[in-house]
Parts: sequence; C-alpha cells; structure tokens
Amino acid sequence: MGELPIYRWRLAPDGYATRRQLRALGLRPAGQDVAAEVQRPRKRRGPLVAYLYRIDLAKPVRPMTPGRRAALEAAMAARRTCPNCRRDLGYCIPRSLGMCVTCHDPEEQCAA
Repeated sequence: MGELPIYRWRLAPDGYATRRQLRALGLRPAGQDVAAEVQRPRKRRGPLVAYLYRIDLAKPVRPMTPGRRAALEAAMAARRTCPNCRRDLGYCIPRSLGMCVTCHDPEEQCAA
C-alpha cells in the first residue's frame, strides 16, 4: 500500500469519515484499511491525527443481539462492583484506585 493522502484539519474531501462520524451515520469501517489522514497542527507537540475511512465501503452497524446485550451488561456490572467489599456501587469504580473510595480510604470516611 502506498502513502496515505494527508489533509489539513476540516479540509478533507467529501466521501471520507472518521470512526465516530461513521458511527453517527449508523455505519462501521467493516475491515477496510485507513484511506486517508487528517492532521491538526499543535504548537508544542506533533500534530493531532485522525484516520479517515471511505463512506462508500462502510457497512451498517451490526444489530445488538440478546447475547451481546447480556455480555455488555455483565461487563458493566463487573466495572461497577468493588473487588474488596463486593458491592455494586451504581457507577464505574475508578481504575486509578482499583476499588471503591470507601475501601480505598476507610479513615477518611470515618472522619466525615
């Protein structure tokens, strides 16, 4: 495969879209290779890069099946469950802590 075409930010031609833009259209890349890049210059670091896919080669998003829904719900329940106290907190526990705030800092909770 040759070099990818590179466009400046907001100047890509019609017919290309990022993954998020495809998703908003109800599409997915469907295994196609990256077709182009969009680069946004920054002052202190290298440019921000977004990969573009061809819209005409994209396919519709696969529908949610009962099995996929059950797997997604189980994964989200695991992210909400503290590994120490085994409570479902109703929100995703912080990955930086690895447990709920109560288990991570019990002295601070007692003082409050």
